[in-house]
Amino acid sequence: MSPTLALLVPVLGGYVSGATPFGYLAGKMIRGIDIRQHGSGNIGATNAIRVLGKGIGIPVFILDFLKGWLPVWLAKSWLATMPEGAHLISTAAVLTGLAAVLGHMFTFWLGFKGGKGVATTGGALCGMAPLAMLGGLLVWLLFFFTTRYVSLASMMSGVGVALTMVILMARSGSWDYVMLGFGVLVMLLVILRHKSNISRLLAGTEPRAGKKK
Repeated sequence: MSPTLALLVPVLGGYVSGATPFGYLAGKMIRGIDIRQHGSGNIGATNAIRVLGKGIGIPVFILDFLKGWLPVWLAKSWLATMPEGAHLISTAAVLTGLAAVLGHMFTFWLGFKGGKGVATTGGALCGMAPLAMLGGLLVWLLFFFTTRYVSLASMMSGVGVALTMVILMARSGSWDYVMLGFGVLVMLLVILRHKSNISRLLAGTEPRAGKKK
């Protein structure tokens, strides 16, 4: 198999996986509502918890996480079986993870309008750079429990991921610029997808977790 095809197959699979709108499907199939018409209008886990309740929202989060992790794991496992695929594993993991995140943000099922990609990014990172994901998670927890703003915690977790990658690579003396590029790119994408939240944060109207609007 050619290197191009060996990369293209998992990348396409990653996009299709990421594009599966679990929050939207849960709202339609379980409650008979379009989640985009309620709460923040987002199809991700945070709005699913807000609109559909934790019993549905938490499984949505898990599924959104898995649709980032699973294609990355499959891509790495698949290429590892190919004699010519070993040198492509890191690149394939990054491209597949990025495709999954973009699939969630711009799902073809919903007119290329999707979620903000936080859970799917976490899943992709778990498959390719688990320590960076852990760094991002710790930052998320810090900001969430000190501010109760899910949006702020999510944006800062992206910064935490990128900084963790830089620290780990600097300490090891081994720089994986493809992986670092992924970390920086998804950080920027997540922040851009939260632009409406940023406006509300600056205006003081962003709702805090656990408090009614």
